[in-house]
Amino acid sequence: MKKKLTNILKVLAFFSIGAFLFWLVYRKQDFAAIWEVLKNAKYQWLLLSVSLGLLSHLSRSLRWKLLIKPLGYKPRTNVLFYSVMVMYLSNLAIPRSGEVVRCATVSKYEKVPFSSLLGTVVTERIIDMLMLLLLLVIVLLTQMGVIIDFLNRNPAIKGNLENLKSYLPLLGVIAVAGLVFIFIAYRNKEKLRKNKLADKIFGYLEQFWSGIKTVATLEDKWAFIGHTVFIWTMYFMMIYVDFKAFDATSHLNLAAGLTVFVIASFGMVAPSPGGIGTWHFMAIEALKIFGIKADPYGNAFAIAAHESQTLMLITVGLISLLALSFVRQKTNSKIHDNEQQK
Repeated sequence: MKKKLTNILKVLAFFSIGAFLFWLVYRKQDFAAIWEVLKNAKYQWLLLSVSLGLLSHLSRSLRWKLLIKPLGYKPRTNVLFYSVMVMYLSNLAIPRSGEVVRCATVSKYEKVPFSSLLGTVVTERIIDMLMLLLLLVIVLLTQMGVIIDFLNRNPAIKGNLENLKSYLPLLGVIAVAGLVFIFIAYRNKEKLRKNKLADKIFGYLEQFWSGIKTVATLEDKWAFIGHTVFIWTMYFMMIYVDFKAFDATSHLNLAAGLTVFVIASFGMVAPSPGGIGTWHFMAIEALKIFGIKADPYGNAFAIAAHESQTLMLITVGLISLLALSFVRQKTNSKIHDNEQQK
C-alpha cells in the first residue's frame, strides 16, 4: 500500500511539474486566437505525422531485436513493440522510468536477463545521443546564424550553457575517480567475488556489459544502421510534416524543420513528463527564428505537434498493455497444454 501511494505521489509530482511548465509557457497567451488557428489546421498532415511516429517506434523495436540477438535470444517482435510503446506510456507518467519498464516487460515475457536487456538499452541510448549530436553539428554548420540569434534572444539558456563550463573540471575528476575505482575492483575481482553480495553485483555487471557490447557482435550491422537512420529521419519528418498543417508554417523548408527538431529535442531532457511545457517552449522559440510569431501561430503549432503525438502514445500504449495481457494468457495456455500432453 505504501509503495502504491509513493508511486501515485511520484506521478502527481511529475505531472505537476509538467502542468506548471505548460502554464509558464502559455499563461499570457490568447487562447481564443490559438483555438482559431487549431480549428483551421489541416489535420491530415498531423495524422501523417502521427503515422510516421508510429513507424519510428516499430523500427526501434526491430532495431532492439537486432541488439538482443547476439545474447542468444529471439524475442517476439510483437512483445518488443508492445514493450516499447509501454515505455513511452510510462515516461509520460514518470520521466526516465520507461527504459526500466520495457526491459522488465521483455524479461518477464521472453525470459531474457533483465541486466543484459538494460545493457542493450544503454547501447541504444548512446547511439541515439550520438545521432542527436551529429544533427546538432549539421545544424550548427548550416544554421550558425540561426543558433546565435536563438541564444541571444534567450540569455537564460545562453547563461546556463556558459555555467556548464565551470562544472567540467569537477566532472573530469569524478570520471577519473570512477575509472580508477573500476580498474582496482576489476584487478581484485577474484578476491571480491568470495563475498556473496559482491559476486552477485559482478554477475549483474557482466550481464549488463554483455548487453552493451552486443553492437560489436552484430551480424546485421547494415540493418542496424538502416533502422537508426530511419528512426531519426522519421523523427525529423514528423516536425516537417506538421509544418504543412498550418498556413503560417507551410512555407518553411527542410533546413528549418531540422533546426526546430534539434532545438525542440533538448526540451525532452527536462524532468517533465513527455517534455510537457519544455518541448513547447523550445519549439516556439525555434520557430521565432524563422519569423513565426509565438502568439498565436507558434503556440498553436507546439500544441498540435506535441499533443497529437502524446495522444498517439497514450492510445497505442494502453492498447499494448491490453495486448500484453492476451500474450500472457496465450503463453500460459500453451504451457498448460504442454504439461497435459506430458
